[in-house]
Amino acid sequence: MRRAGSALRRGGRATGRAAGAVGRAVSRPVTGTGRRIRKATHAQGAGETGLGRLIELHAVNAAGDMMITIALASTVFFSVPTDQARGRVALYLLVTMAPFALLAPVIGPLLDRVPHGRRAAMAATMLGRAFLALAMAGAVTTGSLELYPAALGVLVASKAYGVVRSAVVPRLLPPRISLVKANSRVTLSGLLATGVAAPVGAGLQAIGPRWPLYGAFVIFVIGMFLSFSLSHDVDSARGEDRALLASGVSSDRPGPLRVPPKPGLRTVGPSVLHALQANATLRCLSGFLTFFLAFLLRGHPPGGLSPELTLGLVVVAAGAGNALGSVFGSWLRDRGPELIIAVLLGFALSAAVCAAFLYSLPAVVGLAASAGLAQSLCKLSLDALIQRDVPERVRTSAFARSETIMQLAWCAGGGIGILLPLNGTLGMAVAAALVAVGAAVAVRGLLDAARRGTPHPHAA
Repeated sequence: MRRAGSALRRGGRATGRAAGAVGRAVSRPVTGTGRRIRKATHAQGAGETGLGRLIELHAVNAAGDMMITIALASTVFFSVPTDQARGRVALYLLVTMAPFALLAPVIGPLLDRVPHGRRAAMAATMLGRAFLALAMAGAVTTGSLELYPAALGVLVASKAYGVVRSAVVPRLLPPRISLVKANSRVTLSGLLATGVAAPVGAGLQAIGPRWPLYGAFVIFVIGMFLSFSLSHDVDSARGEDRALLASGVSSDRPGPLRVPPKPGLRTVGPSVLHALQANATLRCLSGFLTFFLAFLLRGHPPGGLSPELTLGLVVVAAGAGNALGSVFGSWLRDRGPELIIAVLLGFALSAAVCAAFLYSLPAVVGLAASAGLAQSLCKLSLDALIQRDVPERVRTSAFARSETIMQLAWCAGGGIGILLPLNGTLGMAVAAALVAVGAAVAVRGLLDAARRGTPHPHAA
């Protein structure tokens, strides 16, 4: 009996060692991949300042949004008659964006005065989208009315997250990374996460239309906990002030001591103001193309392809252009941001004009790719200008306000896209007109600033 028990113990230990070896072999690719990802996101001091965690949080955010996009792709745009879908989306866009437009100018200053405000705000956008994903899971198979306010609520929460994230990045900058490179890293992490989440979401969609939404729920809950794991510097506003979009104003406080004027975006030179105008134009174009093409291509796809395939090609082209811009982001560090923005705005205008005169699937795909590239690189150029020209004590607020303006411009473009008749040539002509107006307002000022060689008194 003793010999039998000893043999059983030796056999058990051998089995345990074998099971452990198998477990390590199976988990090694996963843990190895996780270590490589963590090493990449925490490189060049990003781990010490907390920027690495923000990069990872943004990847989670992008993956969750992609899951919801996959779940809605065949529901909101393809299962409801076009006229009904446009009317519903327009109504809920108006209803949900109106409060956002009214509250946006005070969100940034309000969060600066609330303890743990920015981490809590990002966590709230994650938790809100998690519960909205569950709400949509109950309506996604029927296409009932509850689907539309939930879908638009997800959009609002995603845009609100973008506003807060833009204000957070400057607070987590390592000494060895420029603001442009940091934003490029954050954006690129989102694009990579989107590429990973897309096939996973498609697999879940094959199981059932609700499953991508269940996946989004899990991802956003993880994002909520990651939001609170961010550095406490995210919530610290020590030494900061508010940036004004008008000229600086002096305090009317009585007494011999007068507070110096607060620097506004107009008081630090024209470059930031004109760059913001150009970026708002490109965001307006992006919102217009998002909604207009979503409805146009489902009912009138050019090239004789199916609506799903046509829309997929446009989405891939826009994503590829955006990714290319993020990859080139660090290249902007020593170049003239004003000139780059002016050139890219003209590039987007040329693509829109070509799409209007030569309306076809290649022209539309080219416009989507051009708009994605121009929007990505121009945003990074605006980041460089704010870092260069805006004093550090108001820089965070300047980012929050500029991002708010661009999100509202995106909403305005989306509204135009919903209301416009579904005529491809007309739509591309309107897109060209939107970019032409922005170019007329911004390009001359940008080129003048580039020729003068704007001084950098506030460079970090």
